[in-house]
Amino acid sequence: MQETTFLENNQTMMENLKAMSIMEQFEDQELTKLLEMSKIRKYGAGECIVQQGRSDTWIYFLMYGSIRITKNGKEITVLSNKGEVFGEMGALDSSRRSASAHAVTDAVCLATDIFYLEKLSGQDKLAFGYVFYRLMTEILSRRLRQTTEALINAKGRINLKFW
Repeated sequence: MQETTFLENNQTMMENLKAMSIMEQFEDQELTKLLEMSKIRKYGAGECIVQQGRSDTWIYFLMYGSIRITKNGKEITVLSNKGEVFGEMGALDSSRRSASAHAVTDAVCLATDIFYLEKLSGQDKLAFGYVFYRLMTEILSRRLRQTTEALINAKGRINLKFW
């Protein structure tokens, strides 16, 4: 893995973030705060990004490449769209990582350390925190809907009763 320093005042990255649909709800000052908490990390194919069972405070936004998410060695999904997020659950609730993430191809991620969100104060913390947690809520809500749909389909295939 190769990584940059934290991305303070990085105009190129600011433009890259603005081009990501997931970042549309952020204002420039909020994106600046996000960059101050973030690094660019480059991974080679096969390299481990997140290890199931470990703890850390990083959330990843895929910039390019493909990432395989596995749980107990079984593939859950492969992410390949710019702006897709992974690693958010363990970082948000301070629990151990529930899954692993490995680069399928060479990949570049914006890695954001949410530990620094707690260091913001006053209006910065309120404004940025609101938008950031709203974004995380939307991501988790979408994933919960997908999981519910998959559960319903699986139960239908094996003819199980609901609750």
